[in-house]
Amino acid sequence: MPKSYFRPMMSLAQARVGYGLRLLALALVLASMQPSPILIVPGPTQVVKTNHPILGVHTRLTDEVEPWKIQRTLKLVREMGAGSIVEFFPWAYYHGEDGGFAWDHPDLVIDLAASQGLNVIARLGLTPNWARPKDTPLNYLDNDSYDDFAIFASEFARRYGETVTHIIIWNEPNLSYEWGYRPVTAKDYVDLLKVVYPALKAASPETKVLAGALAPTLEPPGSQWGFSDLTYLDEMYRAGAKDYFDGLAVHAYGLTFPPESEPGEDLLNFRRVELIRQIMMDHDDADTPVMITETGWNDHPRWTLAVKPAQRIQYTLDAIKYAEDHWPYVETLAIWAFRYPAPTMSYPDYFTLVTPEFVPKPIYQELQKFTGN
Repeated sequence: MPKSYFRPMMSLAQARVGYGLRLLALALVLASMQPSPILIVPGPTQVVKTNHPILGVHTRLTDEVEPWKIQRTLKLVREMGAGSIVEFFPWAYYHGEDGGFAWDHPDLVIDLAASQGLNVIARLGLTPNWARPKDTPLNYLDNDSYDDFAIFASEFARRYGETVTHIIIWNEPNLSYEWGYRPVTAKDYVDLLKVVYPALKAASPETKVLAGALAPTLEPPGSQWGFSDLTYLDEMYRAGAKDYFDGLAVHAYGLTFPPESEPGEDLLNFRRVELIRQIMMDHDDADTPVMITETGWNDHPRWTLAVKPAQRIQYTLDAIKYAEDHWPYVETLAIWAFRYPAPTMSYPDYFTLVTPEFVPKPIYQELQKFTGN
């Protein structure tokens, strides 16, 4: 038989090498077919055009990992005519036990916000593992870690003081969930302010410290869930809070009530802000402004505390006009929430103005018209 019919047998090692090379070649081909990363360039600074400068929105960019989506979100905010964003910057994400800071993501968000001409109100919270007892939740912050939180807050203010004009100290401390599932007391929160305020102001004197961000709730004394925002605020003043904040952050949800409905201590509605303001007046604090950092209505078709989509639009526009006409002490009214990075598959999705896929909802379009855009 001719020699051409005979081939030497390939060794097992040679076979493995050949198979590996083919896999590598396939991987290179597939990689070459992937689209290039989207180049993010802030570009020239834009200017927000609006007939209602009080309008802001609460963005949720903390867990948005793709830079182009952050930029797209902030561009849509500007194009809607909102001049301010409230954004969450978790202490636990950025401050290491060794004292180092990871500023990459805050740098990106704040730089892109500045390029769109947006003012940033930063909310700080969530405790790193190293700063809280073992097996406690992220919201657990006790007085052993107040100094550590003050270091983070002051360094944040020092770094971003030119763009971040206001910093909110914690979130809804009158709720047990937001206070590490512990009993809530105004004195504990005021003790936190007394540590953070001087440290932050020393680092960035022009940055405004916002206290409160209290959750509107009717929970009575002794409740395991929380404490009435009205009583809690009164106790904050009695514990000496007045000299340790520059503005009060307030959450004001309308639920099923129209914005002009009368306030009452036994009601949760938009004008509950007036009861909050009266407590400030009772403590001779008329000069301190209010920032509504969460507000809005929900139009989920099956949630019992929601309204119809058309009502939501009208109530939102009427609320902005009501605040402008009746509340000279309110500087910002930020709607919760502009957009989520991903759907929650539940009623919170119906608070948003834009879908995760960047589709503007009718309420976005009506606000855009309202602001003159």
